[in-house]
Amino acid sequence: MDTTIQNDERVIITGLDTGQDNYNYSMTELAELAQANHMEVVQRVDQVIDRPNPATYFGKGKVAEIAELAAANDVATIITNDELSPSQLRNLEDETGKRILDRTALILEIFATRAQTKEAKLQVQIAELQYRLPRLQTSASQRLDQQTGGGSGFTNRGTGETKLEMDRRTIQHQITHLRHELAAIDKSEETKRKQRAKSNIPTAALVGYTNAGKSTIMNRLVRRYGTVEDKTVFEKDMLFATLDTSVRRLTLPGKKDFLLSDTVGFVSKLPTNLVESFKSTLAEAANADLLIQVIDYSDPNYEEMMQTTKETLKQIGIDNIPMVNVFNKADKTEIEFPVLEGDDQVVISAKQEESLDLLVDVIRKHLFKDYVEAKLLLPFSAGQQVSYLNEHTNILDTEYRNDGTLLTVEMSPQDAQRFAQYQV
Repeated sequence: MDTTIQNDERVIITGLDTGQDNYNYSMTELAELAQANHMEVVQRVDQVIDRPNPATYFGKGKVAEIAELAAANDVATIITNDELSPSQLRNLEDETGKRILDRTALILEIFATRAQTKEAKLQVQIAELQYRLPRLQTSASQRLDQQTGGGSGFTNRGTGETKLEMDRRTIQHQITHLRHELAAIDKSEETKRKQRAKSNIPTAALVGYTNAGKSTIMNRLVRRYGTVEDKTVFEKDMLFATLDTSVRRLTLPGKKDFLLSDTVGFVSKLPTNLVESFKSTLAEAANADLLIQVIDYSDPNYEEMMQTTKETLKQIGIDNIPMVNVFNKADKTEIEFPVLEGDDQVVISAKQEESLDLLVDVIRKHLFKDYVEAKLLLPFSAGQQVSYLNEHTNILDTEYRNDGTLLTVEMSPQDAQRFAQYQV
């Protein structure tokens, strides 16, 4: 069956309502995922049922209804809201005569299209191969069925089984090879992370649902506090606009430097293999001093999105890191903004300067809460130390005395320890 995606391909989205609370939300999201993959959703089909049919996912009557709708609407692809078993996939294709794309395969296609760096491409390729591996039996079973007629059926069946094993070994070999390539990149990235850690510069990571505004916030802050050479990241009003983690060094007033990373966005039912593959990309978040969860406050399902983010972070082993909740896109609501709620919640619009001021203030309070104010008396012979302090710390006051230079300094705990001998 043809598996080529055409731009603006007409599709039907389908799902089973088994009583889950967020069913309608997940179907709305499925439609958005299809649109993100350059597809036009022409019909939505739901079935209320206790549990999926183990053979065809839907009940027999619903399968016939979907097949008729697909034929009447000139639809070549039907998308399901859940991941299908190999037999369900094969049976649905046989019953409808159409290409069946489950939610996992749809997300994988989007990721494959959006991956830009070698690391992201390798991660997606591994996840795709892991998805394909158990589904080899679909095509292999068809070959076996064709070989069972007449003559030496046992011999023919053995040939089919050998071909299946060959296909499996080929894919497993490809996965192993890609993992070796990815491990080399991971090692390089880990070295960079260790070097950044040695610099004692605090780090913050933007996390949250896809299309919540993480890249927009990153770009606004880079333009304000980044260096001239810093590049902005790609941003667009679409799901999974970017898959690559970007790290930028920002300098706030008072010479307070920190590293900000923009990570891949989350979505409900994110394929397990994909999450596993992207663990290395999300290592920036795992090693951050502060997580900044960006939430689309204008989306009626924002609470479900926050829960998805929480579950995904837990799934990849990110826990016990302080988090600030940034309720973004408040300009699309009737809610007042910018507003600070407690120490760790802020309502903003990333497009508004006052909102960015408030957000930066919250980040500063979390990342630099351990900074100390000290008085240092440095002899005139310590010119190199004075130069360092002028470049890397916030000088609040300078007084020239007969016995040296008295500085009132706001500095990191590490610098305070380094210059302890000069404290008065």
